[in-house]
Amino acid sequence: MPTVPMDEDKVAECRGLASDIADDVQRYIDRHTTVGAERTFLRAYGVDGVDDQGAPLVNLAVDRYHKAGLLGRGMPLFLGRALLDGASTIQDAAERLAYGHEIDSGEGGPSLEEVRGALAPHTTAAIERIDRARKEREDLKERVRPGGTPLRYVIVATGNIYDDAVQAKAAAYAGADIVAVIRATAQSLLDYVPHGATTEGYGGTFATQENFRIIRRATDEATNEYGRYIHQTNYSSGLCMSEIAWMGAVERLDMLLNDAMYGILFRDINMCRNFVDQYVSRRFIARSGLIINTGEDNYLTTADAVEKAHTVLASQFINEAFAKRAGLVDEQMGLGHAYEINPWLEDSFLMEIAQAQLIRQIFPRHPIKWMPPTKHKVGDIFFAHVHDAMFNLVGVTTNQSIELLGMFSEAIHNPMLMDRYLSLKATRYVFGAAKHLGDEIEFKKDGIVATRARQVLDEAHELLAEVKRDSIWDAIGTGAFADVKRTRTGGKGYRGVAERSPDYFNPVLDVLEGKSSL
Repeated sequence: MPTVPMDEDKVAECRGLASDIADDVQRYIDRHTTVGAERTFLRAYGVDGVDDQGAPLVNLAVDRYHKAGLLGRGMPLFLGRALLDGASTIQDAAERLAYGHEIDSGEGGPSLEEVRGALAPHTTAAIERIDRARKEREDLKERVRPGGTPLRYVIVATGNIYDDAVQAKAAAYAGADIVAVIRATAQSLLDYVPHGATTEGYGGTFATQENFRIIRRATDEATNEYGRYIHQTNYSSGLCMSEIAWMGAVERLDMLLNDAMYGILFRDINMCRNFVDQYVSRRFIARSGLIINTGEDNYLTTADAVEKAHTVLASQFINEAFAKRAGLVDEQMGLGHAYEINPWLEDSFLMEIAQAQLIRQIFPRHPIKWMPPTKHKVGDIFFAHVHDAMFNLVGVTTNQSIELLGMFSEAIHNPMLMDRYLSLKATRYVFGAAKHLGDEIEFKKDGIVATRARQVLDEAHELLAEVKRDSIWDAIGTGAFADVKRTRTGGKGYRGVAERSPDYFNPVLDVLEGKSSL
């Protein structure tokens, strides 16, 4: 693989700055919980189902205790106390929390150790469920190996999960290595997870636990029929990011789009809420062995890709630091970047190579996710096909890990089966024809590519120093990322944040954080 000049000391300094930035946020996270996080822990304990209006039981229980000002003590405390008070099952205990005549204040009665003992078999079952799904995934991948990198990633999204399953298998047959079911428009703004299989959705299909199972069956069938492991991906972001992460963990998904910065900037989710939820979601992801995909690539859809390329790199350093604090290893961090420079700009191709190669070198063990051009597509399908081919050429030359394929119909409609087939066919051609191009070329020490790479790293270092000085809370407020400004107490979901009590109680989180063992 060709390399660009890279100041290793400056890279180390960037990581140090990002670490300090993440530490500041982590101190806040460690003092707070959210309605979404506590719903997740109830789900982990086995709470399931909805009422006659379709409201999830976990929402009813958590909202009731949050309104009473008790969320900061941790919902597992009240679940365990209900068991000690005579509830026959976890489900019965949760129904008491949601519908009981009196709210348990958590005062008096059994000790925390007694509550922990009542929950112990259920805590073990919660963790073992995640571990079992991870082992099943790893065993299948060992038996049926994935394709080589870059892995070809495509999206299906009809609104009807059963049609998505058919399209997923069709995409795998045509050569896709990763199939993602994009979520229904604005699902990230729902403060609950819909229940069961869904057959209607605008701009995508709802992410539900049953829908995950349906696509997993389809991708498993494709894996066994085509002799190549097919990865399943969905979206764990927004107000329910931790709940969806748990669902992905137990339903054996392979990857999840998971990034608080994306939700904060592009969905106006409150930053306090989203940083806490991201941490909890990533604790489940770390245990399950899932790969995250982060969303820095989206910065270049609202900001200029030449002037603001360094913001992507700076955010990748920060996202890496966040992920490490949640227990993820490098091989689980699919950091995102994109091919979004104006194609009519002179030497745009060389600048794209510089950015891709720099990121590949800085994060050598990470499964980098490389995103296709979208911003400058206008409906000319012939030009769009060429634009995507250039993107593919950079991807294979710089040895990207995960390549989300562009569609020539990007600016016209959701891709049809034939659009996806032609994209996969073109990608197969470029990946084969230029398979070892990166092994055969070198970049001039002071050429356009090398100079651009140095510039991006220098500017990322400067930005990280500014963010550390001002804090990421204030940096987001001034539009440092994606030219989008958000406030610390603004956005959706802020009312769902609660300060933890000094005796916050959560045996599942204790295991995930390594504070206790099964």
